[in-house]
Amino acid sequence: MTNDVDILVIDDEQVILDAVVKICTGEGFRVDTALDAQEGLRRLAGHGYTLVLSDIMMPGMDGFQFLKEATPIAPHTPVIMTTGFSTVENAVHALYAGAIDFVPKPFTADELLSSVHRGLRYRRLRNAGLPGSEEVKDPAMVVVPCPVRYYRLGYASWVFLEQSGSVLVGATHAFFKTVEQVERLEAVLAEGELIQGTCCLRVHTHDGLVHSLLSPISGRVVDSNTTLFAKPGTVEKDPYFGGWLFRAIPADIQYELGHLVPCSSDNLF
Repeated sequence: MTNDVDILVIDDEQVILDAVVKICTGEGFRVDTALDAQEGLRRLAGHGYTLVLSDIMMPGMDGFQFLKEATPIAPHTPVIMTTGFSTVENAVHALYAGAIDFVPKPFTADELLSSVHRGLRYRRLRNAGLPGSEEVKDPAMVVVPCPVRYYRLGYASWVFLEQSGSVLVGATHAFFKTVEQVERLEAVLAEGELIQGTCCLRVHTHDGLVHSLLSPISGRVVDSNTTLFAKPGTVEKDPYFGGWLFRAIPADIQYELGHLVPCSSDNLF
């Protein structure tokens, strides 16, 4: 079966392009490639791609500049960023700049495909809110935005500041809408710590994929939502209140909030 999907992959390493083409065409996707960001922009301007995967570290124009210039050309095309120089700063910067996901190299086929599938579902959710969309009346396409006093990293994770000084961390309704039915939630903590921009949760879904959620904040975890972890299928019903994942004492809240989007000014969809 061939999927009606065109993916543009931009990377200055031919071996990476070949690997992504092999993985994605194996799923039935049509894939186009570019060896630099300028060529990627030219291809993007001339073709309505469904999804873009772009490296960050490239000669000439880097991935961040590509993302900036690609937005007015194809404002409704999601961009996933990849890089072999996988630092926390790169991940956070990419998501703040508008990328919908960050995949560090080297990545496995499963890691790439989980991100690609989320990207494709994200596009459907975003397009459902556009005037004239055939999906706008589909209840499955309705996304509940983060509450006003929350902050988000990218579209996927959120943080809420409690009056006590601790924070609650969770995943957005949009994130759970981009994955299939949740089967298991797996906490990923480094000695009980959250680190902004690194994986804090793996979401196992019934289609066999495993999705990584990046933490919006750094801090020491003092509590986990054991009820939610025991019944993960309920998380989509209440992702912002009863659906919190971790309670933590933040490490540098004022600095890290500067890398997050306040949901009071949210226009994600």
